[in-house]
Amino acid sequence: MYRYDSYDQSIVDARVDEFRDQVQRRLAGHLTEDQFKPLRLMNGLYLQLHAYMLRVAIPYGTLSSRQMRKLGEIARKYDRGYGHFTTRTNIQYNWIKLADAPDILAELATVEMHAIQTSGNCIRNISSDQYAGVAADEVADPRPWAELLRQWSTFHPEFTYLPRKFKICVIASEDDRAAMRLHDIGLKLVKRGDAIGAEVYAGGGMGRTPMVGPQIRDFVPEDEIVSYLEACLRVYNRYGRRDNKFKARIKILVHELGVEEYKRQVEEEFAHMKTLGLNPPREELDRIRPFFAGPAYEHGLPDAIDRGDPAFALWVDRQVAAHRQPGYAIVNISLKPTGGIPGDASADQIDLIADLAEQYSLDELRVTHAQNLVLPHVRKADLHAIWRKLDEAGLAEANLDLITDIIACPGLDYCSLANARSIPLAQKLSERFASPERQKDLGELKLKISGCINACGHHHAGHIGILGVDRKGVENFQLLLGGSGAEDASLGQITGPGFSEDGVVDAIEKVTDIYLAQREQGERFLDTYRRIGMKPFKEAIYG
Repeated sequence: MYRYDSYDQSIVDARVDEFRDQVQRRLAGHLTEDQFKPLRLMNGLYLQLHAYMLRVAIPYGTLSSRQMRKLGEIARKYDRGYGHFTTRTNIQYNWIKLADAPDILAELATVEMHAIQTSGNCIRNISSDQYAGVAADEVADPRPWAELLRQWSTFHPEFTYLPRKFKICVIASEDDRAAMRLHDIGLKLVKRGDAIGAEVYAGGGMGRTPMVGPQIRDFVPEDEIVSYLEACLRVYNRYGRRDNKFKARIKILVHELGVEEYKRQVEEEFAHMKTLGLNPPREELDRIRPFFAGPAYEHGLPDAIDRGDPAFALWVDRQVAAHRQPGYAIVNISLKPTGGIPGDASADQIDLIADLAEQYSLDELRVTHAQNLVLPHVRKADLHAIWRKLDEAGLAEANLDLITDIIACPGLDYCSLANARSIPLAQKLSERFASPERQKDLGELKLKISGCINACGHHHAGHIGILGVDRKGVENFQLLLGGSGAEDASLGQITGPGFSEDGVVDAIEKVTDIYLAQREQGERFLDTYRRIGMKPFKEAIYG
């Protein structure tokens, strides 16, 4: 895990002091809200429906137990006793007082955390695979590159005021666990012979005009990745729309220019960039890489797991993933209890997970874009002890990638941009499909809910997606089928007219009934949908 050097710490501390002065001037009336707004957004502070919301960065989703405990402490001291983990692998606090915001940032700085560039038209939090460094199928740990890009992008003078927000993802496996092609730029590390480099995808994204990012280069050598991204962003910064925020994302530019023309301009800019010597020296990546070296694993550990307890065995089958190190496993912790709020964790639960990471996971944990948590380095012999402690805390739901593992944004309960409430709908759906036997029968089925077109709940990428809309002052829910954020990325298609909250729950039940009736051996819901198409589902839903 990366540790701050004196430069990292000094810039974070300086930003805290700067923002403290800005908040004091706002509270004293020396700054208007219009003057203050861009300043608070640069520090991750939003003004929502009921209170300020603070978004804290968790770069590439990696945390230590010390950092996790600080997040729990902040939830208890400054919020209402909980935090919300987001699809950007960040955490949000929804009930922040403006006067407390500088103190929160100061406390975060003591554990090498901040809220810089979690808002604004800049390069946001760099995301990655939650199994990075422990997955057997990766060509390299992608996090050193993610950290290099974090340092490159922080306060980058040319890209601080882009046409629109900008999101970058780095993965290194054939299995895409991070929705890489639905980012503004996606990097997939690959090997060509003995050389490591990256496939580059640009122009992906969700929101008002969702698009799956096309590949714009099949290989960029690792020493040239930063210059190539500079070229991609320079073309975007030069030609991206600034007259219409709904058409300002890079996906619109790539679409309007055409993929080939965008590629041509990037290659032209890249050739120029290589003459400027702006690539960081190899020594910098070499400096960063040891921070992500494998921890001190024990050797000769047993691989056997005692499956005598049926409830424990069910949890192992669903929540535990294979680790590259013999005797170890990856534990996925669900933040989706029946009737719960997806992504929420109480301060007590946050503290417990920090304790588990310290005691059982070599002091490390991860946040996933699906709003769950991961203990990446668990001895198989410790799985039962972990399960018991999670079960006591209400965190042992065995539903990873099942229909109740719902992604949902905060929606109209909190967000000033939302048109409909996501949380009550997610709760009703989790209760309707609560039966473990039913979930197991349905198998992998990813359900995602957004309360508005901005798609913070990734509804376009759901096998089943739900979009909340405002229909003449009444909350209405459109149903989408066939999306995927994985390596088979696709965008969901709207079934037809929308539904009430209860109506969309009933419609989803009909959709699952058609799947069960039509599926062939071994087919997931998504496979069946792609094979038989939309028509049978529409007929069942609308009659």
